[in-house]
This record gives sequence, C-alpha cells and structure tokens, in this order.
Amino acid sequence: MKTFEENNNFNNTDNNLSLKSLLVFLAVALFSGAVLGYAIAKFLPVNKIVNTATGISSTKAEKTIGIADKKTFKDQAEGTLREGGVDGEGNFHLERPGGVSQNVYLTSTTVDMLPYVGKKVRVWGQTFTAEKAGWLMDVGLVEILQ
Repeated sequence: MKTFEENNNFNNTDNNLSLKSLLVFLAVALFSGAVLGYAIAKFLPVNKIVNTATGISSTKAEKTIGIADKKTFKDQAEGTLREGGVDGEGNFHLERPGGVSQNVYLTSTTVDMLPYVGKKVRVWGQTFTAEKAGWLMDVGLVEILQ
C-alpha cells in the first residue's frame, strides 16, 4: 500500500517546476500591470478624461467641471470658494461682497470642490431650505473665473 505522499506526488519535480512557473508568471504580470498603470497615469492627458457613467467632465480650456444641466441646476452664485459651512450646513461657502450675511453655503453631490478652494468661481446648483445658512445650495456645475 502506498503512503499519502506517494499517492499525491508531493516531492515530484514537475509540481515544483509548475509552482515556479506560476510564481514567475504572477511576478511578470504584476510588474507589467504596474508599468502599464504608470504609463497611463503619466501620459494620458487629465484634461480629456470624461466619466461616461455620470457625464461629468473636466476640461482645462473651458475651466468648468460638473453637469451642465441648467434646468436642474438653475440657481447661480459667484464668489471666492472657501472651506467650511455654518452650523453643520454646507461643507464650503462662497465669500461675496457685503460680508458674512452674503455668503452662499454649498454642498455638492456631483463635484469635488476641494481643488477650487481659494479661487474665484461661479457655481450653478439647486437651492435648499436651510435652518442656519441664509442660502444653501447643492452645486452641480463649477466654472473657474480666475
């Protein structure tokens, strides 16, 4: 009667060779994937990337990002984008002439607004009822003015 090891050929050199081949293949595939990912990130122009699922695009020439649907996002405001809301309402706000009472407090479900902090922008969005903020808007489109 054969032992368990003899039946399953644990010491077979063919198994060792196929394990080595598999490891070499995985290492080459991992390295190739890393090189390809780096090349795509380095050489693909960022200003031409469009998320086809959401329709959100970013184009340096137009200086806009978001969804250009002015029927849904019909409210508009302009000012310098700053971080911070008021009493839990909004994540950002627009500083406008006239002081704090003229600030527009902003949230956005479609645009990452963090890259625009400190810049003069025009935003289009939908106004929501607020308890603390004078004006609370969900932003759908941002245009860089400066």
